[in-house]
Amino acid sequence: MPRPPVSLALSPLLLAASLSALLLACKPSEKAQDAPPTPQASLQAVSLAQASVRELTRSLVVSGPVSAVEEMQLGVELSGLRVTALHVDAGQAVKRGQLLLTLDHRMLDAELAQADAALREAEAAAGLARSHFARGENLANSQYISAMQLDELRAARTQGEARLGTARAARNTAALRRSFAELRAPADGIISKRLVQPGQVVMAGAELLRLIKNGRLEWRAELPASQLGQVNVGDVIHLSTADGSALQGRVRAVSPGVDAATRTGTVYADLPAGLLQSRTLQAGAYLEGRIDNGIQKVLAVPADAVLLRDGFPVVFVLDDKAQARLQRIETGERADGFVEVKSGLAAGAQVVLEGAGFLTDGDKVRVLPASADAAANQKPAP
Repeated sequence: MPRPPVSLALSPLLLAASLSALLLACKPSEKAQDAPPTPQASLQAVSLAQASVRELTRSLVVSGPVSAVEEMQLGVELSGLRVTALHVDAGQAVKRGQLLLTLDHRMLDAELAQADAALREAEAAAGLARSHFARGENLANSQYISAMQLDELRAARTQGEARLGTARAARNTAALRRSFAELRAPADGIISKRLVQPGQVVMAGAELLRLIKNGRLEWRAELPASQLGQVNVGDVIHLSTADGSALQGRVRAVSPGVDAATRTGTVYADLPAGLLQSRTLQAGAYLEGRIDNGIQKVLAVPADAVLLRDGFPVVFVLDDKAQARLQRIETGERADGFVEVKSGLAAGAQVVLEGAGFLTDGDKVRVLPASADAAANQKPAP
């Protein structure tokens, strides 16, 4: 019998192999299934800013108390006298020479009257001695008295003039003691404290009143030695009061050395006149101030681009694959909406500005133009 054709006997096998090859060719790869393409609309939209060299105001932020430029402690030079009248109170403005306080001066008046009487007596005796000596000289020229008698008259005149000088000094002393019974303002200013009451017996040298000379206030700040050298006389200081108002001062003096225990020095800044009188500011207030001490060119980025992650300042830098990479940086001065970058970033780097707070390291992003406010902040300073 004839043998059947081989092609017909193998056709089922060939058909099965062809179907398997066709299925393998049409089946998508596992790699393609694991990484499906991300739609562009689902990416985080961000705007970018460039790290660039800018001029920033160098400043130091520090807190310190407001104090009187010169506060005078007033007292009397007499002891054991009673206060009979108190003419001022705390907070009152006074003029130089104005009467502030009066002590009981009856005994001092009596001493002054006695000294006046003794002075008049000495003046009369001295005048008489001068007259006797003048007549004695005429008589001695006519040889009516001896030379010894003339010498006695000359000595009497000298003694009279000496007693007159003693009486005059005693009278001046009594008048000075009498003036001590009245305490007068040594300068214009404002009474900052009253430590005495009428009827109180006072002691010499005890503080009775306190006067802020000319009502002038200053701001003082303690700075470490590393920062003290950055402050110069004439630097501007910006202060913020408790009610939110702003004040400007100017550095008057910087201590030439630092305290051996604290390793800090003091900066003294004058404040505008009239603050104490208008009750805008009080001595003893504690204020935060910013000391501007020059302009410098530094690498900076917008402040909104700097975030804190794990307690460190970071920025997101856009790489070549449109991925946001977390970059830790070291920051410095902050001014005019920008932050100085001391290290960790190169000039010209593109950092994420808007939308940075929603990113994690390695996120793909979609770049959009910056908003009007952000674009305005990126303009170089004039």
